[in-house]
Amino acid sequence: MIVRRASGDSGQAFPIYITVVAGLLFLAFAYLAVGQAAVNRGGAQTAADAAVLAAAQNGRDQLAAIWVADLLDPDKWDDVFQGKVPVGNPCARAEQLAAQNDAELGDCNWQLLRYTVDVETNKPVGDSVVPGTEDIHSTASATAVIEPRCKFDPPGESIGDDELPQLTCDGEPWKLDPDDESTLPAPEDLFDVHLAAD
Repeated sequence: MIVRRASGDSGQAFPIYITVVAGLLFLAFAYLAVGQAAVNRGGAQTAADAAVLAAAQNGRDQLAAIWVADLLDPDKWDDVFQGKVPVGNPCARAEQLAAQNDAELGDCNWQLLRYTVDVETNKPVGDSVVPGTEDIHSTASATAVIEPRCKFDPPGESIGDDELPQLTCDGEPWKLDPDDESTLPAPEDLFDVHLAAD
């Protein structure tokens, strides 16, 4: 027995096929737009991380220099290790690192041992099927902290006037000789710098 197909069914699957393909193409372009935005956002976050670490490292280096200058006055050490001494503006270095990562530094703030920056990418997200993205620039913020690595006993009557307190950094004791800078800890020995959750 031969079954004949009704002649009115011919080619009805073609419009459905075209609709499905068009929908898939739209989804592909939408995913591409999301991918572009994600890459741009990732670039902004990289720039923010680099900028804030540069600012914090600049602050750390200034604190270390102040500690060396106050080496013979151990009463001032605690203020240095707590960041309670004035330091110069570290944001110029942050601005350089943001620019190296194709971004512009917005806010740059620091308080004691905590630094925060905001950046905006120089390049926009770009043209896509999502309207309005051609002029949108990604932004990101980052925070870094400086943590002292060292401990010491405050000066007291137990040590002489010409003796310095024992400084221990990450469990390693330092034999400090004010006349020999090679015996003094480097900034990275005195302080740790790392990113922090906002």
